[in-house]
Amino acid sequence: MTRIALAPVLGYLIIEEDFNVALGVFALAGLTDLLDGFIARNWANQKSALGSALDPLADKILISVLYISLTYANLIPVSLTYMIISRDIVLIAAVFYVRYRTLPSPRTLARYFNPCYATARLKPTFISKVNTAVQLILVAASLAAPVFNYTESIYLQTLWCLTAFTTTASAYSYYHYGRKTVQVIKGK
Repeated sequence: MTRIALAPVLGYLIIEEDFNVALGVFALAGLTDLLDGFIARNWANQKSALGSALDPLADKILISVLYISLTYANLIPVSLTYMIISRDIVLIAAVFYVRYRTLPSPRTLARYFNPCYATARLKPTFISKVNTAVQLILVAASLAAPVFNYTESIYLQTLWCLTAFTTTASAYSYYHYGRKTVQVIKGK
């Protein structure tokens, strides 16, 4: 919930070009993500269906807001942001489709949107995990660029290309491996 709440704050700070504070808030968001994962892995009674649904949603919201804001601030190219957001929209649509297909009858809105009633689990591909890391590195580097005065760096532009490559490879991996990345949960 903290990352979801921090997303509009980060967007505002970036649009207002307060990059020093935005960098700190981004670090706080990352820390809350690490802490959330640590708690969920080490204390079984702290895991919840709602938490497992909110975690990837929080990531998508945060990444989307950051990329759109950084593009608005002319720190990330429009084409790269379009590519990342498009991939995420397609993945979210696929998740909704899989949810619909795996939900036993009767298919009601209440059951469909109930995160406690899990019917399938999406297993991220290796390249998708790499892509997430590269996207986050690009966000951190882009936020730091105006603070440390390297907005025109060839390294930042190289990171744009690497991010475009991993985003494309990740999208292809989900397309190519499709059904192998979805684990249907039986007995629900």
